[in-house]
Amino acid sequence: MRFPKISRSLRQLSTHVLAIALGVVLAVSTLQVLPSQAEPAPTITALDTSNLIAQRQSPATAAIGSTSFVTAAVNRVGSAVVRIDTERTITRRVDPFMEDPFFRRFFGDGFSQQMPSEQLRGLGSGFIIDKSGLVLTNAHVVDKADKVTVRLKDGRTFEGKVQGIDEVTDLAVVKINAGNDLPVAPLGSSTNVQVGDWAIAVGNPLGFDNTVTLGIVSTLKRSSAQVGISDKRLDFIQTDAAINPGNSGGPLLNGQGEVIGINTAIRPDAMGIGFAIPIDKAKAIAAQLQRDGKVAHPYLGVQMLTLTPDLAKQNNTDPNSPIQIPEINGVFVMRVVPNSPAASAGIRRGDVILQVDGKAITSAEQLQNVVEDSRLGQVLQVKVQRGNKTEQLSIRTAELQNAS
Repeated sequence: MRFPKISRSLRQLSTHVLAIALGVVLAVSTLQVLPSQAEPAPTITALDTSNLIAQRQSPATAAIGSTSFVTAAVNRVGSAVVRIDTERTITRRVDPFMEDPFFRRFFGDGFSQQMPSEQLRGLGSGFIIDKSGLVLTNAHVVDKADKVTVRLKDGRTFEGKVQGIDEVTDLAVVKINAGNDLPVAPLGSSTNVQVGDWAIAVGNPLGFDNTVTLGIVSTLKRSSAQVGISDKRLDFIQTDAAINPGNSGGPLLNGQGEVIGINTAIRPDAMGIGFAIPIDKAKAIAAQLQRDGKVAHPYLGVQMLTLTPDLAKQNNTDPNSPIQIPEINGVFVMRVVPNSPAASAGIRRGDVILQVDGKAITSAEQLQNVVEDSRLGQVLQVKVQRGNKTEQLSIRTAELQNAS
């Protein structure tokens, strides 16, 4: 009985030993068939590492690099941006009561002569466009100022002399005497600007010097009439870069640090909307201001409204409307300025301007641009619709400042 049990135990032991031996043989053979799995991982060289890092970078990081494009743009133009402080002295209007002989006899003649004067201070921005010290800014920044002080970014201050102002385009040129080695802002072109381009505003808003705000170009050719300033003749660049009082006259830059516009804070109720005068327009006006000190603008002398068939129909269906308007496209004459070229030529209130020199006119902005591009004294052939008839009139343009 004992020998069979020992024999059975030996057989089980031999079976386990055989299984272990077979497992070892299979493991060795596997390593020989697949040696790459047992080899150590290859060492990554310096070149491989840089490639790996470059692959992990986001597209934005790769495009901007280690320095923001805004920083590069501001560094390129920042030293040419200036702060403009103005002072203007006004005397309060004398009350007519104080000029009464009885009052003067009672209080004395010296009392009315002691009326206090008041100093008005203003703040704006500008930028240097020539090494000789020419500064471009807004007209409303320096208009009627008794004293103009220009402060550079490095802290130097100079007295500024206004060389010319053009209120119609809200542009002015100021001259400072600071040698011939001043930093100059690189001027770009507003012709190539597109909606969605970067827009960087630089200036001194609310007295906070050297402030930079970033946005995009929201739209182009926003007319002054649409903005709500009918006394100007401009097509603005609209941006969502913050522009506040004090920014006026400072540069609007593109992503390369080139000036594409001149910021102007003209809408105190604007929220997230700013406007800039295109730099191409400013270049032409600045050259005339340097040369002549002013710019002559031709005008016709009409207050106008863009007319469409739908707008005319709304008027005509109103029982309280004083006049019936032709249901056509054109420019409706709302008012004719007395003693103006339009009045002299026979333009009447209620006329609809259809053509100028054979070119169809469909908006007030288009008519304004045609007149602005004409020469002083040029005769324009204007076709108007008057009731059921059309009239051909000849209008000779005159200088805008004579409109009053």
